[in-house]
Amino acid sequence: MPTITDIGTLITRDPMHGGRPIIVGTVTSVRRIAALYKQGYSAEEIAVDKPHLTLVQVYAALTYYHANREEIEADLAQEQAEYERLAALHANKTQIQQ
Repeated sequence: MPTITDIGTLITRDPMHGGRPIIVGTVTSVRRIAALYKQGYSAEEIAVDKPHLTLVQVYAALTYYHANREEIEADLAQEQAEYERLAALHANKTQIQQ
């Protein structure tokens, strides 16, 4: 008999990671998988790039992303805004030091 996996058991929310959805048993967030996917990586390429993940885990993260796109897109936008804020702060400090 084949092994059956309940895909609902593959993604969880971890309070240690701000309550963001992550792949169970890892610290890899759905946000990270979605970002790679949006950069043009296929599920198979992501699994090769992240050997600690199985293809099933990557597909579970992508399924979560597609089912909850608004949530993950907002999370990605927040991450981008924080990156831009820190980059501007760093640029300002560098200019002041010169």
